[in-house]
Amino acid sequence: MDILGTSLRVCVSDLNASIGVYERLTGAEAIRFQRGGVAVAAVGCFFLMSGPEAELSVLRKITATLAVKDVDEAIVDLKAVGADIIAGPLPTPIGRNLVARHPDGSIFEYVDRKQDAEA
Repeated sequence: MDILGTSLRVCVSDLNASIGVYERLTGAEAIRFQRGGVAVAAVGCFFLMSGPEAELSVLRKITATLAVKDVDEAIVDLKAVGADIIAGPLPTPIGRNLVARHPDGSIFEYVDRKQDAEA
């Protein structure tokens, strides 16, 4: 699988205030979307997340988000190394994602940019 990039996940209490900080630091404009009860802003290599603690506590368990060329290819490689697919693949505003637990217990989100993908 080709890992194209990594995004850091940051849970914040005030998304609007945080967006300005990260836009200034990265020079990138925020792309906002909603994922369940969590408001998300993608800013450069950061995913800023704000919402109910019950949902954020689950999201905090995910170490990082990895951009890949194709989630289906990632599944093949993940299964080959003994990883468990614990969620997905599911459509997102920018493609598809899945969450996998690696054999060492680490949890990562994998995303691709397949706009026309179906879950």
